[in-house]
Amino acid sequence: MHITITTWNINSVRFRIDLVSRFIKAERPDVLCLQETKCPDDKFPRKRFKRLGYEHRSNPLTQFTCLFLEDFGGLALVFDRLSPNARSIARNASLSYIAGMRRDDFVGVFGIDLSLRVLQRFTNDEKKIKAALEKGLSHSSSTYASATDQISDLQDQQAGLQSQVDTGTQGAGAGNDPSAAVGAAAAQQQFNAMTLNIAQGFERIEHNQQGNATIDGLLAIIDGMKSLPGRKAMIFFSEGITLPTNVMSHFRSVISNANRANVSIYAVDAAGLRAESSDAQAGKAMTRLGQARARTAASNSDPFGSMMQDLERNEDLMRSNPDSALGDLANETGGALISNTNDPGPKLRQVDEDLHSYYILTYTPKDSNYDGRFRQISLTVNRSGIDVQTRKGYYALNNSYGTPVLDYEAPALAVLSDSPRPNSFDSRAAAFSFPESGQPGLVPVVIEVPPNTVNFSVDDRKKTFIADFSFVVIIKDDSQRVVKKLSNQEVIRGPLDKLAKAKTGGMLFYREANLDPGQYSIAAVVYDNITHQSSTNTGTVTVPPADQAALRLSSIVVIRKAERPTAGQQALRTFQFADMLVYPNLGEPVSKAAGNQLTLFVTVYTAKGDATAPKLNLEIVRAGRSMGHLSYDLHAPDQTGRIQYASVISLDKFQPGDYELKLAVRAGAQIAARSERVRLAP
Repeated sequence: MHITITTWNINSVRFRIDLVSRFIKAERPDVLCLQETKCPDDKFPRKRFKRLGYEHRSNPLTQFTCLFLEDFGGLALVFDRLSPNARSIARNASLSYIAGMRRDDFVGVFGIDLSLRVLQRFTNDEKKIKAALEKGLSHSSSTYASATDQISDLQDQQAGLQSQVDTGTQGAGAGNDPSAAVGAAAAQQQFNAMTLNIAQGFERIEHNQQGNATIDGLLAIIDGMKSLPGRKAMIFFSEGITLPTNVMSHFRSVISNANRANVSIYAVDAAGLRAESSDAQAGKAMTRLGQARARTAASNSDPFGSMMQDLERNEDLMRSNPDSALGDLANETGGALISNTNDPGPKLRQVDEDLHSYYILTYTPKDSNYDGRFRQISLTVNRSGIDVQTRKGYYALNNSYGTPVLDYEAPALAVLSDSPRPNSFDSRAAAFSFPESGQPGLVPVVIEVPPNTVNFSVDDRKKTFIADFSFVVIIKDDSQRVVKKLSNQEVIRGPLDKLAKAKTGGMLFYREANLDPGQYSIAAVVYDNITHQSSTNTGTVTVPPADQAALRLSSIVVIRKAERPTAGQQALRTFQFADMLVYPNLGEPVSKAAGNQLTLFVTVYTAKGDATAPKLNLEIVRAGRSMGHLSYDLHAPDQTGRIQYASVISLDKFQPGDYELKLAVRAGAQIAARSERVRLAP
């Protein structure tokens, strides 16, 4: 990235302002960094630098000031998965725009397929930008053939076969014996249903993959651009974003983060002029779906699951028009949509005009309740004949979290800013350290919501239920800087007759972070998106030094229960002991009445190349007094240098109360130690 940066130990900026002014006029650096300004922030000569064309940024704690050239333009050219014709349209439009770029415009080139490709870092070198465009648009993207017509045909066939079965059944009631025909139609219907389920299932997987890849790529680019001052722009070439229900919340997050980063998105429908409009295509598919649904509903067999699938597919079809999603991206970030043209190049001149001629308006909201919800902004002007492009709103958050804030995270993050933090229902959370050889800073974070506290919303008319929770974890270092944000949205839904079974299971959140050595604080929130209630937990975790030549020990895990892992749980390697998956106790008291025993689990990591068997010592302490002690010779480490150890401790001799487990492992002259507090209940 070709930016001229000048640093100057100025030793009083006000005393040497004339000298600085002459230097700026002669050299015109893109960024001027001044140290030792000897000037309080409120006394800095902003107006003088403003007249010179520079914007001011400062750190009053260090008396360090940066001045950015105001005419600096940051632009990202982003290419989604494109067909050959769309790549040609995007190439010509991009080259047309680059031909008129200014010297102070810095352009980055990116491609989104199944992953994000950086084709060219931000630069004002026109040759490099053109080379990146030629290289990036010369390669074909992953192709996804639309299954809309195929699925519609299968749905028509399914409804027709159902009609045959119903007609045959009615004929049998009149004294005929059409059993052979009915049986053949029913068998064919079952096989057709299997084929339809396969096609729809693969389409859902494919659409989720496409949608998430595009959204994640856009979020990453926006997050990288937020540090640039002033207004930035993204020109996004796409033939439409696939937005199934599971991707919609992430899509809203793109708009929110673009607005917070001051990035306007100019969306280009690179498909150009279409032989048939996208509205017409979606309309035909929705009409066929509606006709098939009507025939199925009139039959003697209309399973609830079929209706739910048809409703979800109808929603997906409504969002399939490229102008819908691309238009939202553009309109709600202050950009513009360019569509229905094979030559979008001339219209892209608007991007250059917007980048270099705009107003910045700032206001302080009267509502000081930062609840994480979306607040709309409406800007009007008194003069007639004026078109206003502006961001449409923002999520009410008063903190920055280092990474993009997703739509479902915002209300939960707002809860962490409340004091006191509300706790409307029960939940437990804890973080553990497992200094693996390949990941010495591995920290698994677990949150559990017990079954009896999960709220299910019931729709008696549709005979359905739903539970919708957001899990968000903020990890801060010892200086209270946010170093990691972990999150997930968990939605449980189904027919009403399955509600009783759903209530027997709680919710479990599991995510992993990789942290540098040090002490960390954990703040976890579980947010009920239906009732807007929440539950919070805090904790700490210590990550040991990342020394492969040293003996290391995991956190002490008090086991709540153990079971054989299912296929989806095989990735939870840290909590697997032999052929069992152990579930950690997240701080709840250990009940003597429930079994009168305490089970703990640890993993020992020997020094690299050391195959000797260490010795383990465990001491149980209460109020500074030793209440029990055991020693154990561990077995030799496995090929990865790991030794897993689990122990069951009888609680016969221990009275209810608070205890500390002190565990130490010795291998030669090396010692690793951990401790864990536990409460015994009657």
